[in-house]
Amino acid sequence: MSGETAAPTDAPTGAVRAVRPSAWRWARRRALGGRTGLAAALLTVLLAWVVVYPLLIVGAEGARADLGLFVRQRTEWSALWASLWISAASVVLAAAIGVPLAFVFERYDFPGRRFLGSLVALPAVMPPLVGVIAFLFLYGESGFVAHAVRAVTGAESPWRLQGAGAILLVHAYSMYVYFYLFTRAGLAKLDASMLEAAASLGAGGWTTFRRVTIPLLRPALAGAALLTFMTALASFSAPYVFGGGFRVMTTQIVATKLNGDLPMAMLETAALTALALAGFAVIQRTEGSRLVTSVGKGTPPALRVIAHPAARRLAALAGWLLAIVLLLPHATLVLVSLVPLNTWTTEALPPKLSLENWAAVFSEAEKLRPLVNSLWMATVATAASLGVAVWAGQLVVRRRVALGRAIETLLALPWAVPGTVLAIGLATLFSLKSPWTGRWVLVGTLAILPLAYFVRNLPLTGRAVLAGFRQLDPALDEAAQSLGAGRWRRLIHVTLPLLKPALAAGGALAFVTALGDFVTSILLYTYETRPISWEILESLRLNNIGVAAAFGVVLMVVSAAALGVGARAGR
Repeated sequence: MSGETAAPTDAPTGAVRAVRPSAWRWARRRALGGRTGLAAALLTVLLAWVVVYPLLIVGAEGARADLGLFVRQRTEWSALWASLWISAASVVLAAAIGVPLAFVFERYDFPGRRFLGSLVALPAVMPPLVGVIAFLFLYGESGFVAHAVRAVTGAESPWRLQGAGAILLVHAYSMYVYFYLFTRAGLAKLDASMLEAAASLGAGGWTTFRRVTIPLLRPALAGAALLTFMTALASFSAPYVFGGGFRVMTTQIVATKLNGDLPMAMLETAALTALALAGFAVIQRTEGSRLVTSVGKGTPPALRVIAHPAARRLAALAGWLLAIVLLLPHATLVLVSLVPLNTWTTEALPPKLSLENWAAVFSEAEKLRPLVNSLWMATVATAASLGVAVWAGQLVVRRRVALGRAIETLLALPWAVPGTVLAIGLATLFSLKSPWTGRWVLVGTLAILPLAYFVRNLPLTGRAVLAGFRQLDPALDEAAQSLGAGRWRRLIHVTLPLLKPALAAGGALAFVTALGDFVTSILLYTYETRPISWEILESLRLNNIGVAAAFGVVLMVVSAAALGVGARAGR
């Protein structure tokens, strides 16, 4: 017994045995804590590598440019100022359309309200480039409206769809949905007792609206305004197609890069990034403040029934007219997709319709390849971003790791970075081989576009999944653990089924965004990985508008189907 340490003779045997499981549990918790900390560090490094590192490289490359030349050139400041005021004007126009529509459909009852309320949100299913070409076919100089004006008056089209006005028209149409959806959600959460209390204290309708309703809606309105501002700031499709001589910073960057002045393009990218990050800081600050909150029961006000029969019919008619106007771009795409090549010139309506364009799209393998490319790349990117979001949720919400705040910020940061900036940053980062600095050659390979889509998807999946984790009851996971289920078994059989609504919502939005991406794709694609957005643009360049419209319809239908499947799975 000389080489062993005996237990104290005055201690009960049971007490000695009781110490061992306690020490084992302590050691196990310590080991799990170490693995959790290591996992959090690995995720933080991964996100910093694909999100922050490209921006730092862009900043470093931009520092090599002649800053004095950038300051002296009027075109640079003009493009930066144009980006700023176009974004602000887009917010005003989108709010002027979306907020009143939200009040009408959420507060008043009239025939067809539910169905029409859904139709009003349909512009959301049109990817940016598809919406732009729909407006081109509808309101352009050779579009349906111009042909109708020419047929009726005999005069040429009195307008030219180009410049700042055209960009704002497209932005207002595609972005008012943010205000409409956010405001409707806010109105649905309003407590009727708050409005009744204001009325009982003698406040009139306008006073109640100004002093009660608007303050309670302020978070929703601020969120919609900032989302619209950031989307307009990053917009590329509308300025690229309709800008003409009017340039914003996104198109200025691409033009400078194509002219071979890479240092100046990097400096322009850094300037746009600084402007975008300033907006991102405002978003974070707005989300962190809660100036006015409601502590009522959350019962929304009753719908106001339009009692007069004539007024009800008039409201329903106005709703259907609005729906028709909003659906015109969708209908235009379908009609143009049936127009054979070189058969429609100056007539008000196409003289001939056929399925030639659709036959060309689906019968030629080379024509179909861009659609297949977009589908598999969007699927891979969405699956990867959902996996990272679940990983982050486990660490940030379940484990409450010390790096949780940093992980959340890194997940949201790509939303603040315009697609042009991200594409140039990734192209610069992955254009040379330097493993010791975390750089490999991915430009020109199959991996670069799915990687770019993955980074762009992180804010969509991250926000949805983290919100889903925060709504879960930890007792369910603890109950499964007490029954002997391991970590992976609990994740597969408990956590993921409970997260199904969040996964469906975030995954559907991420898939649709990647499928319809234009600016990132156009800067990073190769011929083998050319996406559907490239095929649409190429068809327009070749004046094959029917094929371009057919691809647009396919993209629109697939996007609508993905969002519908996501909504159904979420329910």
